[in-house]
Amino acid sequence: MSGAASFVVHAGARAAAHLRAHGLAPHDIACIPAAAGGPKGLALVPLDKWLFGHWLRQTPRLELIGASIGAWRLYACAQADAVAALDRLAESYLAQHFPPQPTPAQVAAQMRRFVRAVIGDGGTHTLRQHIALSVLTARARGALHGRNCRAAFARAAASNVWSRAALARYFQRIIFTAHDAHFPSRVFDAFGLQRVPLTADNLEDALLASGSIPLLCEPVRNPRGAPTGDYWDGGLIDYHLLLPYRELPGLVLYPHFAPYVTPGWLDKFLPWRARPHAHPWLENVLLISPSPSLLQRLPNRKLPDRKDFYRYGHDDERRQRDWRRAIGECQRFAEEVARWLERPDPTVIRPL
Repeated sequence: MSGAASFVVHAGARAAAHLRAHGLAPHDIACIPAAAGGPKGLALVPLDKWLFGHWLRQTPRLELIGASIGAWRLYACAQADAVAALDRLAESYLAQHFPPQPTPAQVAAQMRRFVRAVIGDGGTHTLRQHIALSVLTARARGALHGRNCRAAFARAAASNVWSRAALARYFQRIIFTAHDAHFPSRVFDAFGLQRVPLTADNLEDALLASGSIPLLCEPVRNPRGAPTGDYWDGGLIDYHLLLPYRELPGLVLYPHFAPYVTPGWLDKFLPWRARPHAHPWLENVLLISPSPSLLQRLPNRKLPDRKDFYRYGHDDERRQRDWRRAIGECQRFAEEVARWLERPDPTVIRPL
């Protein structure tokens, strides 16, 4: 693979050893996670289409687990016609429009329209039977219960600097699940692990809650069948989904927009926690992300991100043009990754 390759591969020790000894086949994959990260997730849609429209269609069982745009992507991937659902997601995300200085209520209303567009005519009954889906959310508790103000969230952020366990005083992990999703199988940290069945009555609220950013958006209140309260973006707890993957019997294939796994959204501001190295939970993870050379070819030399809504102001036409160009460039990323997955070269793998 040349220096101009569009992707880089990082792997835990167990995943790297498997590839060296056995290569890689679709049935080796037990789980696919998908991170929060707003518009950056659009870069992975071309690869999602190939994975779920072709390579993984015959796998006997897959656990999908995601937060925010990751949850939306995986809901689309789990549909019988994943390619059409992913197209609907990308087009609906591109078409978002917000008024000048939108209120949290206006943002929530726009996001709900987006989620409805992603769901389309589907629902939980249109999910493929061999796919178990988990949608991560963060339920407010303690000083955040019933409050959406800067002071309360500042207290939560300050607690997180001390430890992630301290942040658990403010957030509880609630996972909406379909098709007997059982990963993670047991409580593994202070945020808990409460599951709620994903149904026709709470699907829209669960997907919306998973991407509801505090202060910018209103929370989702009292989703049907779940504990009462305010539900926020799952990325607050599980930003890049640093989860105990080693409990899974197979490999974890992680298409990601970054070459590292940051635990929670607030942790990205903490250098000592933002990029954990050789974490034992990641030993069976194969993480594939865009290369620096790909990023150099994109508009603004970066993936689309949430700051673009400010960068472009109300020039939605220009923003959409540049985002479409970025997605188009990421088609090359998808094609190169597809070729590598079908005939993986273990010599290019870097430690995760």
